[in-house]
Amino acid sequence: MKPFAKYPLSKKMKYLFVVFYPFFLICSAEAVTTKMFKVLDTCARYRLGEINANEAIEKLKLKLTNSSINKPNDLVKKYCSVFTPNEKIEF
Repeated sequence: MKPFAKYPLSKKMKYLFVVFYPFFLICSAEAVTTKMFKVLDTCARYRLGEINANEAIEKLKLKLTNSSINKPNDLVKKYCSVFTPNEKIEF
């Protein structure tokens, strides 16, 4: 006997949704936390002088264009300032 043979398709879908939905929430929340940590870690390493602006741009996967921002330092400073909890801290 098939386990879901007596249930219509909608009940099967609801069951699968209830079973797998928490799994997807946990995985996506962990991925966001990991990405945020990598950004904060890269900004901190840049601020401490462990890496230079070009390495930070590479790790943050930013694109340096020739428009208004000409220097790599300016791009990293502006990007990292978004993640700084205290607005008075300058990079």
